[in-house]
Formats: sequence, C-alpha cells, structure tokens
Amino acid sequence: MAGHTPSAATSHVGNNAFLRVVAALSTLSGWCSAAMIVAAVVITCQMIVVRFVLNGSTVWQTEAVIYLAISATLIGLPYVQRLRGHVNVDLVPLALPKKARFVLCICTLSLTIAMVCVMLWYGFEFWHLAFERNWKSDTIWGVRLWIPYLALPVGFALFLLQLIADLVAVILKIDQPFGLEDN
Repeated sequence: MAGHTPSAATSHVGNNAFLRVVAALSTLSGWCSAAMIVAAVVITCQMIVVRFVLNGSTVWQTEAVIYLAISATLIGLPYVQRLRGHVNVDLVPLALPKKARFVLCICTLSLTIAMVCVMLWYGFEFWHLAFERNWKSDTIWGVRLWIPYLALPVGFALFLLQLIADLVAVILKIDQPFGLEDN
C-alpha cells in the first residue's frame, strides 16, 4: 500500500471495459456489505430493546446478526481487494528491481487466483448441498441454510473476478505490480 490511497487504487481501470465492469461490481459488493453491517447493527439494537426494555425473548435476531456479519465479510472481499485493503507486506516487493517485482506480482496473483478457485468450488458445493437437501438451522427460527450459505459462492466469485482484473491490469500495464510506483 506504499504510496497509494484508496482513491488512487480505484482509478487503475483505464479504458478497459472488463476492468470497469469488475470495478463497478466490486464497488456494489462493498455497498451491499456495508448495508449488511448496518442491518446487523439495527437488528442488534432491536434485540437489546426487546430483551432488556420489553423483557421479551428473541427468536431470530442472534442468528440473523451472525449470518449478516459473515456474509458481509465474504461479500466485501472484492471491494477490499479493489482498494488494496487486505493485509500486505511491501518489504520484499520494495527491495526487488522492477522486472522481478513484476514476476513476483504475477506469481502472487496467480497463486491467489488458484486458491480462491478452490474456495469457490467447495463453497458452491457446500451451498448446493444445503439447497438440494433443504437444510434448515436447528433453531426455533429454522432458516433455510442455503440462503446465508449463498454468500460463499457469491463472495468468492466476485473476489475471483477482482483478482483476475488486478492480474489483467498489471499485465496490460494499466496498474503497477503491488500498486507500488517505480523507484
């Protein structure tokens, strides 16, 4: 993240239509993630009022907040990647010459894409199993689990698209490897 601000990171799409579409999808996923967090906070406040002010019991609130928080994390992955907000160690890329930095970036993005493909595959498989077998949670609410589990394949698919867009941007020289400016 050295030398980069979030606004600078978001401007690296050039005139490439694919990069612009992926950037828009990643931004939309960030807004959806933020909305899920706000919904979780509102539900938590409602739960506190019901429990401690009205002295009532809650049925669905805790489970909904948990599913919303996890879904917000997964759906927010592409947006954080777009802003280069994931944990990053710049020490090695900063020490490398320009060509070696480029090669390291291509290798790193390629390995990350491979790992996210595996996560997407198993996330989809897990979601599909819950959908096909009509799994429900073991709570009073009994939510159909395919609904919250949908965040797995959707989140990882959008994250994969953003990673591919990052790789394309580096290969086409629209963006610098690791977002670092040339020394």
